[in-house]
Amino acid sequence: MFNVRVLRRPQGDGYSAALKICDLTQFYSPLSGGVKRYVHEKIVYIDKHSTGDEHVLIIPGPKTEVTTNARSRIYSIHSPLLSRTSRYRALLNLRAIEEILERERPDIIESSDPYQVGWKAIAIGSSLKIPVVGFYHSHFPEAYLRGSTKFLGRRGTHQAMKLTRAYVRKLYNRFQVTLVPSEKLAGVLFEWGVRNVRTVRLGVNTNIFKPTPDDAKATRASLGIALQQKLLLYVGRLAREKNTQTLFRAFEFLQGRSREFHLLIIGDGPQRKELRQLQSRTCGKDVSWIQYCTDSADLARYYRAADLFVHPGVQETFGLVALESQACGTPVVGICGSCMDQIICHDQESWARANSAEALADAIEGASTKKLPALGEAAARVTQNLYSWPRVLKELFCIYRETCANYRRS
Repeated sequence: MFNVRVLRRPQGDGYSAALKICDLTQFYSPLSGGVKRYVHEKIVYIDKHSTGDEHVLIIPGPKTEVTTNARSRIYSIHSPLLSRTSRYRALLNLRAIEEILERERPDIIESSDPYQVGWKAIAIGSSLKIPVVGFYHSHFPEAYLRGSTKFLGRRGTHQAMKLTRAYVRKLYNRFQVTLVPSEKLAGVLFEWGVRNVRTVRLGVNTNIFKPTPDDAKATRASLGIALQQKLLLYVGRLAREKNTQTLFRAFEFLQGRSREFHLLIIGDGPQRKELRQLQSRTCGKDVSWIQYCTDSADLARYYRAADLFVHPGVQETFGLVALESQACGTPVVGICGSCMDQIICHDQESWARANSAEALADAIEGASTKKLPALGEAAARVTQNLYSWPRVLKELFCIYRETCANYRRS
């Protein structure tokens, strides 16, 4: 199926030897997303900062093909489309995954999938004697079951949560290591019985997401935003699990109080209808919508142009967009209680204490009265120092090497 020549490298002690790392995920869309950013930053890191390491990426795609660069290969496996808007696909051809891994023989496999691909990665790793780690990117039990009470009832939802926690425990304890992006989430999984958890931060490309250049005025003018208005920005999927409907209702509360704010939405998803309704109710003047922004430099311009980044999510495992916004010097306001709280590099005194549209509207109003440029500048300095991808990935690669060494000794 794939005509690729793979060179074999000598094995070392796991700590000092170069590694071939394979990322395996079906949470991958050409229209970007957190997982895509994460795996592509690994490719960049290996190319620029590591010595001798290689990277293999296996993803679903519109056709079966392989793209080869100096130290990386991307295998795309023909997979059916799940969503025309997000462009996510279901990676169902598990035999193709097995053939690639048998050919490549990586030193370590990382699975970002809690479904059939994750189980297949574990089985192949066991067969080929390759350690497999899992990255718990999405807290899917909370995201998809907590809101099901009105359909299942409290007893049904409780039972579904119990079964899902058992599933998570059964799957993730089979990995050599379960990577999670926050200490809070690590604690949750430990309470559920997952015993191999390691916390690893995600990062931000500080060469792109930074406070300069000062292009905010031109970007705001291109959106038709009045000089006296404060620009609110949301970047992400328009979906129930992202709590975007609460954001839309919060903006209506703000509109009822004054015309001080303009809302820019970048993203698409199942709640686009609700967004269009919001636009029609505001005559389209105070709500702008950009469906997709796949160019990181363009995205950074919008972050810099905003006065506040608004993140309504209450089930975030990390909050990569909030980190990018802070790196660009734009403060964040949201609803307290998610794992995202831990990556906010400025005070959260004005954040909403309840998951309601009115509370979020009050939080936005309260935050907007602060000295936002000073807050953003301080947050950018901390973000640049703690969350640059080279620093984060250096720590992650130490975990890879430790895992490989422990696996060979076991």
